[in-house]
Amino acid sequence: QVQLVESGGGLVQAGDSLSLSCAASGRTFSRYAMGWFRQAPGKERKFLAAISGSGGSTAYADSVKGRFTISRDNAKNTVYLQMNSLKPEDTAVYYCVARAGIFRTSAGEYDYWGQGTQVTVSS
Repeated sequence: QVQLVESGGGLVQAGDSLSLSCAASGRTFSRYAMGWFRQAPGKERKFLAAISGSGGSTAYADSVKGRFTISRDNAKNTVYLQMNSLKPEDTAVYYCVARAGIFRTSAGEYDYWGQGTQVTVSS
């Protein structure tokens, strides 16, 4: 069982940067691929980024490639999402996810989800 707790959300202006963190419980953190999804009001959850257990491989949605960076610190059981050049359309609840094995880009492939953290970008 893995428990995920996100932090770092908030209200920022367009063009600002924000960094999200996700702390995971458990002693086998490096065995889990981690990812980030987001959900805007009235819309389905969308994949943003994922990272392998070792941190050596990453994947990004086209909509955030070049602006968002996913990273992890296995010694701290934490995964991060650095978000730069934020836009109003980035406003959503951001979720940290985990799955054993290799990373995927489909929400249904992830077994563990955090409670979400709100990110609001004003224009």
